[in-house]
Amino acid sequence: MAGLLVGALAAGLTLLLLDTGEARCKGRCEPPPFAATWSYQLQGQPRLTGARVYDIDAFDTPEAFVRQLHARKRYAICYIDAGTWENWRPDRRRFPQSALGRENGWPGERWLDIRRIDVLGPIMRDRISLCRRKGFDAVEPDNVDGYTNETGFPLTPTDQLRFNRELARLAHRAGLAVGLKNDLDQARALRRDFDFAIVEQCFQYDECEQTRAFTRTGKPVFAVEYELPRSRFCSRARALRINALRAPLDLDRPGTPCR
Repeated sequence: MAGLLVGALAAGLTLLLLDTGEARCKGRCEPPPFAATWSYQLQGQPRLTGARVYDIDAFDTPEAFVRQLHARKRYAICYIDAGTWENWRPDRRRFPQSALGRENGWPGERWLDIRRIDVLGPIMRDRISLCRRKGFDAVEPDNVDGYTNETGFPLTPTDQLRFNRELARLAHRAGLAVGLKNDLDQARALRRDFDFAIVEQCFQYDECEQTRAFTRTGKPVFAVEYELPRSRFCSRARALRINALRAPLDLDRPGTPCR
């Protein structure tokens, strides 16, 4: 009886591990450097700066720019929107109307019903494949905290965990590292699935302590502030071992990192 119980527990543990993105990594899935300046630009022609890590848009960034980054030994993160629909993206018609929820406050964006992994999974897989084809090192799926917002759907924390883990699994299967965007309330639960974290305005809203779930395990954290001057957060960022910068809200310029 004891042997059967041990066997069952071992099988359950195996299934649990296989359910995480971490366990299915195919390829290097090399995370960004733990301590590095970074550039965050999602609109306009991407610019070269002195930063070590670049976070840039999947659709708008030419493959040649990614090659240029690698020639300079820079690290490239591929931004995709995972939790909201954007009406200007080339694959926008793949999303069924039934999966589109309320507007999320940005022009042309609506929350997605992340419970519909059957529909959203293949779309996100193809977006991640685009990142891989362009030569990116990692992917940043955005808007993965819908359960904390008024989306138009009765999303639960469990729904979000399932969706986020599926994104991590897809990225790792493509051989890419993957970052957890915001969703700090679930950082401890997801730290095994994601290779790094990206957070917005955690210093302004006094949430940065939650990033220790990543930094304590040697996983890098990148933070962006839109309103605070660097004099208000750079010293705290260094104390928390966070790579931080200040950038314009529309992210049409790379921003200015803490040194």
